[in-house]
Amino acid sequence: MRIVIGEFISLDGVVQAPGHPDEDTDGGFAHGGWTHPFFDPAVMGAALAEWGVGTEAMLFGRHTWQVMAAAWPNRAGDPFADHMNSVAKYVVTNTLHDDELTWNNTTRIPGDQALDQIRKLRDTNGGDLVVTGSASLARTLIAENLADELRLMIMPVLLGGGKTIYPSDGALRTFELVSTVTSGTGVHVATYQAKAA
Repeated sequence: MRIVIGEFISLDGVVQAPGHPDEDTDGGFAHGGWTHPFFDPAVMGAALAEWGVGTEAMLFGRHTWQVMAAAWPNRAGDPFADHMNSVAKYVVTNTLHDDELTWNNTTRIPGDQALDQIRKLRDTNGGDLVVTGSASLARTLIAENLADELRLMIMPVLLGGGKTIYPSDGALRTFELVSTVTSGTGVHVATYQAKAA
């Protein structure tokens, strides 16, 4: 499986709370829902639908899983929602227990076993293992050179701070741009694949 990280991201690399004001206020983040003025259904919706086709499973950190698990089951009947609800899901967590994983097809990965289990998933045959949101998890996967592809919807906004997926370890990592399109709202929808070191 390929590990694919898909994010709504600001020009200054912030991925925190793209969906709504109270999604994630950690660190005093006050710009929740910042993506809404820039969402272009024609371009961005089409890209999300295209990316969803190859998604075999999804991988989440605890917080993002909880936000998604609270939202998607109530949207049944929409093709994208039905896909989200039926696909295999993995959540990295030390705090949630199996009986709390009420979102369909969810498997818990204990935090202290995460990298080993994610490497095993990556080594199996299959489609894309997609990470969305989950800034800490995404950052760890990039730092460990486990991210095969980045799918970024780069919004024309600076947020001045917040959670990011980019490691700050000083290591050089090279990616190759494989596709790009710009929406009418100024969002750069770009796909990058990791280049071998």
